[in-house]
Amino acid sequence: MLKINHTVIDRFIKYVQVDTQSDPTSTTFPSTEKQKDLSKILVEELLEMGISDAHMDEHGYVYATIPANTDKEVPVICFCSHVDTSPDSSGTNVKPIIHKNYQGGDIVLPDDPTQILRPAEHTELQNQIGNDIITASGTTLLGADDKAGVASIMDAAHFFINNPHIKHGKIRILFTPDEEIGKGVNYVDMEKLGADFGYTIDGSTAGTYEDETFSADGVTIKIHGVSMHPGFAKGKLESAIKIAGDILAALPKDKLSPETTEKMEGFIHPTKIFGQIEEAEVQFIIRDFVDERLTEKENLLEDIVKKVMKNYPNSSYDFIVTEQYRNMKNILKNHPQVAGYIEKAIERTGLTPVKHSIRGGTDGSRLSFMGLPCPNIFDGGHAFHSKLEWVSVQDMQKAVETIIHLAMIWEEEA
Repeated sequence: MLKINHTVIDRFIKYVQVDTQSDPTSTTFPSTEKQKDLSKILVEELLEMGISDAHMDEHGYVYATIPANTDKEVPVICFCSHVDTSPDSSGTNVKPIIHKNYQGGDIVLPDDPTQILRPAEHTELQNQIGNDIITASGTTLLGADDKAGVASIMDAAHFFINNPHIKHGKIRILFTPDEEIGKGVNYVDMEKLGADFGYTIDGSTAGTYEDETFSADGVTIKIHGVSMHPGFAKGKLESAIKIAGDILAALPKDKLSPETTEKMEGFIHPTKIFGQIEEAEVQFIIRDFVDERLTEKENLLEDIVKKVMKNYPNSSYDFIVTEQYRNMKNILKNHPQVAGYIEKAIERTGLTPVKHSIRGGTDGSRLSFMGLPCPNIFDGGHAFHSKLEWVSVQDMQKAVETIIHLAMIWEEEA
């Protein structure tokens, strides 16, 4: 049994009070300079621990190394989390509240009493009796996604530095910006990182891990209509706005959308529409666990567009497909020990490992295809991107233990 003098709670409380929201409309990287405020704090704390190479590069990435303390040849392992929080809900002036020794029932958030955590809706709360629950105050998100992961990695690093008798190979730490807007690893220096295998700490329920994600494409439909003065438009005007509306109205109502799918089902999801009479644009995200089914969905969408366009003979369209990320399973299936060691590590914490598939993506999705096979591990957070976001202190501590055991297992198996 590991004896850990946990620092994860204090770190988490400190980190969530730093506003690090990313901005999908920005043209800079990172998308907001304020993300670097937390990255600077992390570098300072790593240096104070004695991790001498900790630094932030010009893109806002934090790199650090915990040197190996074994004579064995052990693969280099990277632990990664992202510092940014979602743009979906305010991250300014986060006021974290610790609800100690939770005994069940609703949790009413004080700054907005209409924000209520109900166990009937947030069923994982039913497994948290006696634990300490951290929420925000009701007017902001909490930031457990992914500062619970950041704090867990930092606590594990603190443990390794202060327990040199625990054998492990070389450990690399990577903190990224802009994960929430899909750009988290755009400028990672893989050669500098120098890791063989990685783990993102960016999951949810204690004991869970994911070695499979959606594959993802973006589709942009640009519609070129025919503009005409409305007073003289009969038989001539073809409004790009109405064409866009017809395309959206023709989408399936009972399938192939986020609101009608679950588990291993993919979807076609319009995310943005804008334009005027002459030009309009509709943006979609296409998701599925099987790459070939992405193409099927894109073909279906274009068939819908073609059918609509028959009613507008003088208008035209562009159908632009952009690859976003691919299912990490395609890479991880060739390295079964990476996920296998997660299961061993989780078991050593006293939890039962449960493998899930992510209906989304992580930095690990793209890192896997950049040469770093990288599944995802829980960090105890729930209700991400909302004012009802919460995390269990005890589950964060289990995440820390899992990280430590993983490094130990890699050394043992070398």
